Amino acid sequence: MLQRGSLLYILYISYIYSMHAMSIEFRKRTAFAGTEKHVNIVISNSGDRPIYEQIASQIRDAILSGDLGEGDALPSIRSLATDLRVSVITTKRSYTELESQGFIDTIPGKGSFVAGGSGDLLREQRIRQVERQLEAALSSARSAGLSLSDVHDMIDALTEGAV
Repeated sequence: MLQRGSLLYILYISYIYSMHAMSIEFRKRTAFAGTEKHVNIVISNSGDRPIYEQIASQIRDAILSGDLGEGDALPSIRSLATDLRVSVITTKRSYTELESQGFIDTIPGKGSFVAGGSGDLLREQRIRQVERQLEAALSSARSAGLSLSDVHDMIDALTEGAV
């Protein structure tokens, strides 16, 4: 029986907290010798989003933000699965999703790489992301009783001198 304060209880609680969220940092290989960037992938076992979606969305975000550029190599499916302590099937599903969306290319025997010529795709994804954020802001403005004119005035004030 686990009793509060016992060593076994403390180890059990530590284990539970360690399983709550896991993080992995992988090194991005670049075309320039000696340069490395790091991409963090944090997964949570307690959320309602599947782990494969968490992995795919974080890699997608790294591509969209420019942290991963065209032609950059991703970790192997097996390596990422081992580092994240998840199933190879989970990471395979993440990579398959990213490949079907045009973010990565997988070359048998070579690995997975950020897709080339995805500039238009990246721009479209960023536009969609801004549209979602604007929709949320407009929804908040409506619930606060602001008119469209008020929102325009706010945007003008925020962008004054920024462009």
